Amino acid sequence: MLLLEVLRKPQHISSLSLSEWDLLIRQARSADLLGRLWREVELSGQDGVPEAPKRHLLAASFLVERQHDAVRREIGYIDEAMRAAGLRAILLKGAAYVATGKALAIGRTFSDVDILVDSDDLAAAESALSIFGWQPVKQSAYDEAYYREWMHEIPPLVHVKRNTTLDLHHAILPMTARIKVNTQGLREGNALVDGCTNLYVLQDADMLLHSATHLFHEGELVHGLRDLHDLHLMFGEFGALPSFWNHLLMRASYLGLMTPLLYAVRYSRRKFHTAFPQGFLGQLEKYSARGASLMDFCYDRALLPKHASCEQFGSGLARAMVYLRSHWLKMPFALLVYHLSVKSLARLSTKEDKATAA
Repeated sequence: MLLLEVLRKPQHISSLSLSEWDLLIRQARSADLLGRLWREVELSGQDGVPEAPKRHLLAASFLVERQHDAVRREIGYIDEAMRAAGLRAILLKGAAYVATGKALAIGRTFSDVDILVDSDDLAAAESALSIFGWQPVKQSAYDEAYYREWMHEIPPLVHVKRNTTLDLHHAILPMTARIKVNTQGLREGNALVDGCTNLYVLQDADMLLHSATHLFHEGELVHGLRDLHDLHLMFGEFGALPSFWNHLLMRASYLGLMTPLLYAVRYSRRKFHTAFPQGFLGQLEKYSARGASLMDFCYDRALLPKHASCEQFGSGLARAMVYLRSHWLKMPFALLVYHLSVKSLARLSTKEDKATAA
């Protein structure tokens, strides 16, 4: 796959033909990695980018900067809401990368802001955000109950004026998930966001572990390659400190997130050829992830952009298996059967209504 080749070795850019550039731009846009591609071009020092693809890359970089400016403002508004309610919240994922000035934030796009509050503070946090203009997206009665009773977050909140989306979490996985996360442990070693009074970020190891947990419990990997690239960059950026690797293993064990770490390392190496210290890999060999061959079949395909040039034999089946696996990991079998049955009937009903209207 051309995009992977270029992200692994950006110097390949200098030898691309215009038709290859066209394919590269299309793959990167499909993967939501166009901004990151421009970052790699700049870091590699390549200045021979043809004018047509360069316009696409520059446009992506401008969009990234606008998003980052908007997120910084949104962080201030969220901090104000939390301060008014006397609550503490933790920024997650893309917003945390931007807020802390991580190198991996450069070129990173995202569509919403995620925060984590203590489960005991969930109702108060939702009320405070409502006062400041964030209202829940309308859901069906079933989906509303599903979020409230089973999920690790409430329905998405959208600001009535700015139309920005906020996801309010009280855990990083559903309470019914097969992996039992030490959620309280995530509150250790948090750092206050610069310029804020009530917003924090996870320590680096936990930031990486949360990203891995999110990716390998996600059912629809629309941005799977982008999220895996996040992990690849985190391994490089955070791992510059030799002490990071033992600390990462310790935190993964303590938080109950060793399995997501195993997959993060495995697929970062397979897709981006990420380098790891041999001592770290040796320590990781003490743990084993089940069904490696089947997982490779699924994730080698499902992590690729959903673009015609990236389709392989079994890609559709792999995506379906990842979708089912994510639900299997999130809920017990009886609830899984009930949930998928309700959602299937709802989709069928929607199709029939559209057919009738037509």
